Amino acid sequence: MRVEKDFLGEMEISSNVYYGIQTMRSIENFPISGRSIESYPYLITSLAYIKKAAALSNFELGGLTASVKDAIVMAVDEIIDGKFKSQFPVDIYQGGGGLSTNMNMNEVIANRANELLTGKKGYTHVHPNIHVNMSQSTNDVLPSAMGMSLFYHIGDLISCLTQFKETLHQKEEEFQLVVKVSRTCLQDALPITFGQQFSAYRSFISRQINELNRLQEDCLQLVIGATAVGTGLGSPVGYVDVMYLHLSEVSGLNVAKVDNYFDGLQHTDGYVRISGCLKGLCTGLSKMASDIRLLASGPLAGLGEIEIPSVQPGSSIMPGKINPCIPEMMMQVCFDIYGMDQTISIAADRGELELNIWEAIIMKNLFDQFSLLTASIPIFQEKCVSGILVKKEINQHRAESSFALSVVISNLFGYEIANEVVAEAQKRKQTIKHIVVERGLLSAEEAEKSLNPINLTNRE
Repeated sequence: MRVEKDFLGEMEISSNVYYGIQTMRSIENFPISGRSIESYPYLITSLAYIKKAAALSNFELGGLTASVKDAIVMAVDEIIDGKFKSQFPVDIYQGGGGLSTNMNMNEVIANRANELLTGKKGYTHVHPNIHVNMSQSTNDVLPSAMGMSLFYHIGDLISCLTQFKETLHQKEEEFQLVVKVSRTCLQDALPITFGQQFSAYRSFISRQINELNRLQEDCLQLVIGATAVGTGLGSPVGYVDVMYLHLSEVSGLNVAKVDNYFDGLQHTDGYVRISGCLKGLCTGLSKMASDIRLLASGPLAGLGEIEIPSVQPGSSIMPGKINPCIPEMMMQVCFDIYGMDQTISIAADRGELELNIWEAIIMKNLFDQFSLLTASIPIFQEKCVSGILVKKEINQHRAESSFALSVVISNLFGYEIANEVVAEAQKRKQTIKHIVVERGLLSAEEAEKSLNPINLTNRE
């Protein structure tokens, strides 16, 4: 064991761990979810980049000796390489505006840096607050690390959606001439093709990718350098300029200072916009999954117009039953994300005065949204959408039999005549085409051309 002390007193810490007394207090205070900040590797990496850039900046400005700077940089590089994955145990639910997260990182770096310099853990040469946290505050470190993390998360989601869009485009091409009855208000409407239906899905995903690209650019507008409240107090003159140069170099990201530090610390509407974009994405993903679920319903008593891959038995009591479990999984992910978005909105709303201190819960829910989406969309794509088959004969028959074809008769002969044709077709259980030929409104050849469903799907 080793002994560490802070403002509140002393505590024995296991000699096997690199975190220290403030991390231990957090472990004791917040045994909430059983999930630690290690669940978010992008956050750990981003925090490490910030600490490395700060060490380089503080050395350049005379605040750190070369040996301390080198030890901090070496410790950070090890963290970035994943060497200390078990050393970030603070719970994702924590009070104090994310202080526990920042100090967990500071303590691990300080203990490892001391070990590199002296062979022992401790703070004789490198202190977590004095040296590792020099020129920083949790208030500017955590949101800056969140912004960088979100940049990575958005990139992952864009890559995921780009692949999904390609699958949808393939289905659009595959089904471009396969006609079906459309539905409005869940009732038969005019014919379209399955290709047109999938073109809507593909266009929707393209639009979400474009929006995510715009949001990703804003993620790298950081508040690092603001310190506690936006004044920069606690950092030396010139720190901001060199910090952003070093942070860009060590991270490879084009980071930049926000226009107004006070705004950046107080307002979290950027997180709300990102969450809102993910919520909007989910509305389309959930609708797509719901559409597929409806069209595949049956096989005898449902719509039964498409087949989706069978991935597991669907009943513990009814042999042979297959459920649309992949679309149902996708829909439940979306339901969960709607709830997370509400949490983020409330947390953004509750910022007070000079700081929004609720970034821990915002971070947790935003990162979880991305994790859920990047995990579920490829499964939805690979185990459902890519394997969809259309029952062409059933769809062709229904399209030819639809009373919605009466729109053509209305255009040719007027609404009242069309009403009469539909009423007679419904009464006699005949098609619109049969009635108009029998009445002599159109010849068989004319009816075949004018009422062919595929000819009605593109009027350009």
